[in-house]
Amino acid sequence: MSNFKYILIHSECGVKTITLNRPEKRNALNAELIEELTHALGEAANCECGVVVLTGAGPAFCAGLDMEHLATINASTADEHRRDSELMAQVLRALYDFPKPVIAAVNGAAIAGGMGLATIADFTLATPESKFGYTEVRVGFVPAIASSFLLRQVGEKRTREILLSGRLIKAQEAFDLGLVTQIVSEQELLPAAKALAHSLLQNSPQAMQAVKKLLAKHASRRLDEELEDAIAVNAQQRSMEDFKEGVSAFLNHRKAEWPSRKYVTKPHN
Repeated sequence: MSNFKYILIHSECGVKTITLNRPEKRNALNAELIEELTHALGEAANCECGVVVLTGAGPAFCAGLDMEHLATINASTADEHRRDSELMAQVLRALYDFPKPVIAAVNGAAIAGGMGLATIADFTLATPESKFGYTEVRVGFVPAIASSFLLRQVGEKRTREILLSGRLIKAQEAFDLGLVTQIVSEQELLPAAKALAHSLLQNSPQAMQAVKKLLAKHASRRLDEELEDAIAVNAQQRSMEDFKEGVSAFLNHRKAEWPSRKYVTKPHN
């Protein structure tokens, strides 16, 4: 088994638990963590486990891309921007195409790319306090890669509302939208995930794999094209002035002054 810096692996009775392990950063995604998660999923796909549980260490599931990491890529080349975007697309696609059932045990906030990881899983268990959101537009970014998956889950109208507003979604609303499959207490989260995993282990592994392969094949050709477009948009946005301002404003705890804004906003009475 590989030695990981930001991933914890635990295997027991046919269930492999993969834990994002940057609790001091709310499990925010940097390039190394994304690569480790992709590798861990690859190992899990080829091992003898029957079900994977994905969760996070500490009070959050995943806060999305590490903003400090994003701040360091302002000087990157176009090729480096594209490579960084490809890493995110690869891990989300690896999760979507994963041959075995995946259960996300969402122990807190699942934001931006973290929401993608949480909701692309086959089953998403969340606590009542869990929150979700594609908040990228609030920092001048674009949730390009996740948009293809969200479209398939909730339809275009809901996707537009979620991505353009950048608002946070509570667990109950996420359940109503079909993005969460079960809401359980914090104490019962991992036990419920393990119970679900063991119930799935009673099914035919070959039949479940065939189901997942069929569903992935239906979407594959269209998804290939959409993700290629998304990678290009994602990479391009990283060189935009609004993106640079958004990241700087976030890290300095101030209101963003968008360079692209052509009008003056007035406070509501």
